[in-house]
Amino acid sequence: MKAPFHHRNLPHLLLHARETLMQHFRPVLKEAGLTEQQWRVLRSLSDTGAIEPNQIAKHCQLLGPSLTRILAGMEETGLIVRARSDEDQRRQKISLTAKSRKLIERMRPKIDQKYRELEAMIGKQLLDRLYRDIDEAVTLVKQGKGPSI
Repeated sequence: MKAPFHHRNLPHLLLHARETLMQHFRPVLKEAGLTEQQWRVLRSLSDTGAIEPNQIAKHCQLLGPSLTRILAGMEETGLIVRARSDEDQRRQKISLTAKSRKLIERMRPKIDQKYRELEAMIGKQLLDRLYRDIDEAVTLVKQGKGPSI
């Protein structure tokens, strides 16, 4: 028999947590006719304003080829618009359209309700702690450092 690992599989646990949470939000996305990836793009653009595709890929954790396909479909359905960058005509910026802004505003109360339900299930303190701890862990791993003691 092989020796067991000394630690739980954290990446797998985080994927499981993501899937559990997404099951809570999927009905809202389905009702709006959006995929999870499309919603990540819309939510990101809503938070940041117009940005370049490589920035969207980073914000949304999407691979370039997938993002290219997703953006093409979103442009075709009128959810995003592409424009050449003022600073460099070889670059483009992606932004929301009036249609997608209206969609986001229709979805906002439902998404907010899902977060209130989540908070009621696990408690505000735990939810706030999760946000804080995940942000801190990601920052420390990116820096390659441990906590300062």
